[in-house]
Amino acid sequence: MAKLSLFARRRQRVRTSLRARGGSRPRLSIHRSGRHIYAQVIDDSAGRTVAAASTLDKDVRGKAGATAEAAADVGKRVAAAARKAGVTQVVFDRGGFLFHGRVKALADAAREGGLEF
Repeated sequence: MAKLSLFARRRQRVRTSLRARGGSRPRLSIHRSGRHIYAQVIDDSAGRTVAAASTLDKDVRGKAGATAEAAADVGKRVAAAARKAGVTQVVFDRGGFLFHGRVKALADAAREGGLEF
């Protein structure tokens, strides 16, 4: 078995604990890179993505980047897409990233947008 990096171990630990406590709620999964931030609402029981948003979407591409403001915009857009799909309650999967900065901005905006977690 290959040795996992500390980040991969933390991501695995967070996701495992969410599955134990989350029950049947969909997961709001976050991924951030140096240039972009991505968010998707995943229904693990059906194995499909319910809603997604990122800084690469056509309507914001070019003017958004790796900032807290762009992350907040992604949070609002993913919350709107999730509500349109009928999802109001999720569990927040920070994906191994610390709850600080862009990740926190996205989570706060998603809460303001109507998602409960």
